[in-house]
Amino acid sequence: MKRGDNDAAQRAKPGRYKKSNPAKFRCYIRFNEIEYAAFLARFDESGMKVKAHFIIACIFRKPIRVIKLDKAAMDYYMRLTTFYSQFRAIGGNYNQVVKAIHSTFSEKKALAYLAKLEKITFELVILNQQIMDLTQEFEAKLYGSELAESTTDDK
Repeated sequence: MKRGDNDAAQRAKPGRYKKSNPAKFRCYIRFNEIEYAAFLARFDESGMKVKAHFIIACIFRKPIRVIKLDKAAMDYYMRLTTFYSQFRAIGGNYNQVVKAIHSTFSEKKALAYLAKLEKITFELVILNQQIMDLTQEFEAKLYGSELAESTTDDK
């Protein structure tokens, strides 16, 4: 064997790698304006990037996943999370205030301040209950009546 023949056999072939199952056959489809608008709407809902993949999934009944993001729900839960962290901070401040009242003031003055603090605490409890009720209403509208019924049964 010549040296040149051996080198040519070991060299990689130029070009793309061959697919194991290439798509060789092509089909065409035509839509009117209304059908095409409906097709595009469903394609957008699917979240797929390639229309051909979407059509194949529809034809062969593969599951098409539709993920809808509700900006209002996300915003509500983000604000609820922020509120929860503020509520925890209030709890820490509450403990510090009670300790400062007992160490700084006389017993009579401390009781007066604690009574005011207790009144404000009751208002906070009422506000928290209203937030919980609003959250349950929001979840009932968002997820349907099944979730709302299961959360009320847990109480």
